[in-house]
Amino acid sequence: MNLEQSALIVVDIQNGFTPGGHLAVADSDQIIPLINQMAQKFQHVVLTQDWHPADHISFAENHAGKQAFETIQLGYGTQVLWPSHCVQGTHDAELHPNLNIPHAQLIIRKGWHTNIDSYSAFLEADQKTTTGLAGYLREAGITTVYIVGIATDFCVAWTAMDAVKLGFNTYVIEDATAPIDLNGSLQQAWETMQALGVIRLQSSQLLGDSETKKSAKF
Repeated sequence: MNLEQSALIVVDIQNGFTPGGHLAVADSDQIIPLINQMAQKFQHVVLTQDWHPADHISFAENHAGKQAFETIQLGYGTQVLWPSHCVQGTHDAELHPNLNIPHAQLIIRKGWHTNIDSYSAFLEADQKTTTGLAGYLREAGITTVYIVGIATDFCVAWTAMDAVKLGFNTYVIEDATAPIDLNGSLQQAWETMQALGVIRLQSSQLLGDSETKKSAKF
């Protein structure tokens, strides 16, 4: 597989989304060795990092009488309210210590505007405010993106949907992602992604079966 014009986008491999974090996704730390291995195949790797202010609009504690995982309506649509997580400068916001991709060229910090949430690596939730990633990839001659990370049904899915809308050939490597699956959100995310043209892959299709088995032993 020729990956010269491809980039790997590694979404939110942070302490806050892994076991022990403030918004931990079950078993999400188990995908990190596989992601490290896949990254070795790519010359171009981009990391994303949730980077919220303490008063962020997506935090349930900032809305009187609201609980985590309830929804509210904002100017840009429905907003899930989350437990406070990945607050700027905290241990929760740091990249996970087992993530080992020293050749990654760029970290996209997202969700740092107080009044807009940001799941996607490309656009914030208002679908207007850009992160600059699309321009960066185009300047590098990238036409195809492979997406891995946390969570499958939120930040991975939104990143993939924006990527394909922006004209990139877009793949999500399913076994290198970890889902929250909130009220059927995982199935809905896959249906929406695939309807837009996102391609669902397994790591063995990129690495080969023998290499995938090796990663499980790390």
